[in-house]
Amino acid sequence: MSDKNRATRLVFSTDDGRLCGECELPAGSCVCRKKLQAQVPADGFVRVRRETQGRGGKTVTVVLGLTGPPATIAELARELKRACGAGGSVRAEGIEVQGDHRGAVAELLRARGYKVKLAGG
Repeated sequence: MSDKNRATRLVFSTDDGRLCGECELPAGSCVCRKKLQAQVPADGFVRVRRETQGRGGKTVTVVLGLTGPPATIAELARELKRACGAGGSVRAEGIEVQGDHRGAVAELLRARGYKVKLAGG
């Protein structure tokens, strides 16, 4: 088979095992949208949780369950990062703010009219 006809996408590696077809991460740490939607109930609450798994020991505050246009979510992310004095990003699953800022993020979201639940540890 010539090099032009070979697939360039990695499907299996002995280092990581089976990879997800969408996010191309190891299947055990897949973060693609389908898997995440099954984890976040659609009950109208925004979940704020602290995560460290798969991040090299770094703590991240994750906001899940936000709905609305991407521009609105991006603006909310900017406001949360500014208020916490931390970096972060907007991901397909929600907003990530670097550091453990669950309390501050929850209060800011409540002030903007969201129903908030603290989730995780």
